[in-house]
Amino acid sequence: MPVLPGAEPFRHDGGEAGVLLCHGFTGSPQSLRPWAGHLAARGLSVSLPLLPGHGTRWQDLQPTGWQDWYAEVDRALHVLRERCERVFVAGLSMGGALALRLAARHGDAVSGVIVVNPANRMHGLAPHALPVLRHLVRTTRGIASDIARPGAGELGYDRVPLHAAHSLRAFFRLVDGELPQVTQPLLLLRSPRDHVVPPADSARVLGRVSSTDVTEILLEQSFHVATLDHDADRIFEESVAFIGRLAPGSVGETEPGLGKEGTAAGG
Repeated sequence: MPVLPGAEPFRHDGGEAGVLLCHGFTGSPQSLRPWAGHLAARGLSVSLPLLPGHGTRWQDLQPTGWQDWYAEVDRALHVLRERCERVFVAGLSMGGALALRLAARHGDAVSGVIVVNPANRMHGLAPHALPVLRHLVRTTRGIASDIARPGAGELGYDRVPLHAAHSLRAFFRLVDGELPQVTQPLLLLRSPRDHVVPPADSARVLGRVSSTDVTEILLEQSFHVATLDHDADRIFEESVAFIGRLAPGSVGETEPGLGKEGTAAGG
């Protein structure tokens, strides 16, 4: 199936500091494209891959699993490291979990981690039924577009394939066990009014990582997809400040022709 317009991957070859952005479950690069464009406009190299099974139709997500999604961001990290001296990993929701695992497994090769409303587990009783339920029911309702800003929308699936959800649950357990291996500086931004990922997930991440340089920022005006919400600009600027502090000289002034929409380069 062709990729939906707006869901294409994004890449920008900028300076010697790079950022790998990871989108969320059933979402697409569209939810992080303004963030990617902002980072690119400040002279950073940026990679925003499209995860397998995403950005087309929910049926394409059904046969994929966490190994496929993680392999894609791991590959993208290796490509980014080939041209950048310093590399940062970032993500939204499940993308936050992907970024944290990259940090846990790659150690000093990752200079810092930025996560927005990171997902850490599935809550309630329903996930416990997934091992059996996924063989009886193909999908459940979607989780896309939890956004407070009027007129804003996320390009994501309106259905969640239960086979993929079962794999995601296993991935959360895996990442939770690896969180103590995360030692890099961490910037965590979260929305108190998030209808997809509860505050307990961010608290769990903060309580289990071994990072000593940790910053938590509340996004009071946004829901789950905060990168497209009222607090988007704050996410972008806090990210730039975080990277600039850890990699002095890597962030420049906004470049003409490069803006939040990421028009400089495409997938």
